[in-house]
Amino acid sequence: MDPSGFIDILRDTFGLVAILVSAAIIPSLLVGLCVAVFQATTSINEQTLSFLPRLLVTLVAIALGTNWGIQKISSFFYMIIEQIPGVVN
Repeated sequence: MDPSGFIDILRDTFGLVAILVSAAIIPSLLVGLCVAVFQATTSINEQTLSFLPRLLVTLVAIALGTNWGIQKISSFFYMIIEQIPGVVN
């Protein structure tokens, strides 16, 4: 396999990692933004008010996205396994 094949695999790997991480981080960022706006409008400066909702939303996002993430990782793994004969030659 030529170097461009390895670069394609590396690019696909980084893309998959970015998608999987984004599935957990984006909901947390949105909830954090909503809580920050709420705190700014009401002048409540409680640290746990911003931490607990983000934690709960992140845990729910991970719990709901686990099956989807495992499917994505499995399909990527099978794609890599199918490319092994091309690498060996």
